[in-house]
Amino acid sequence: MTDRPLLVFDFDGVIVDGMAEYWWSASTAAQSLLPEVEPPATAIVPEAFRQLRPWVHHGWEMVLLAAEVADLEPDAWIRDYDAMQQQAMQRRGWEAEQLQDALDRTRQKAVQTDRNAWLALHQPYPGMVARLSALASEGADWAVLTTKSEAFTAELLASMGLQPWRLDGRESGSKPEVLLKLQRERPLRAFLEDRRITLETVLATPGLASLSCLLVSWGYLRPMDRSDLPEGIHVLQPADLAAPLAEWP
Repeated sequence: MTDRPLLVFDFDGVIVDGMAEYWWSASTAAQSLLPEVEPPATAIVPEAFRQLRPWVHHGWEMVLLAAEVADLEPDAWIRDYDAMQQQAMQRRGWEAEQLQDALDRTRQKAVQTDRNAWLALHQPYPGMVARLSALASEGADWAVLTTKSEAFTAELLASMGLQPWRLDGRESGSKPEVLLKLQRERPLRAFLEDRRITLETVLATPGLASLSCLLVSWGYLRPMDRSDLPEGIHVLQPADLAAPLAEWP
């Protein structure tokens, strides 16, 4: 076990902004299920879709939002996301597996037909590439822990000129499980994530209660995610990210 500290980064919403890809893939998948409906302007992410993205737990939900986008009332969905989602699914007679399959097929076709264009829909957050590259000079390494597939994540990182010490995708298991494994190999300096519930689950995991959990302010956050944070979770602002590692929470 080396004494060199390791920072673990989530990918979507932390290193890369995938909003353009979410909207393009979700709207294209929705269009495949609704051929009689006029296709949306896929190049522009609607504000309603962007606003509701932090409530999404599974990819298929984005297809539903894309199908509903013309009549979406974000305030109503925010008040009771689960109920509004269930009503929309029942009204359309759709099943989650059907939407997920449409989304997966859309992405697979995009990767097969124009891989570079699909990759270009993912953009690193400002200053992120330089900051990750500079960690080595501060005596630290960094890893990526994501629910995206390992192969696609590796390709996206390579397209940005980034190579983490280690990459764990959805194939590796749950985030707490992977963090426990990493902790046996390296001292963990922090885990950076944009989903508060994930950080709360990590801190509630035996063996991880003392891990520094950082909720990145630039990710896909709900308005209430920054309030009344439990002990052990700190909001990380862009200025904090740019500061020397020794000054991080």
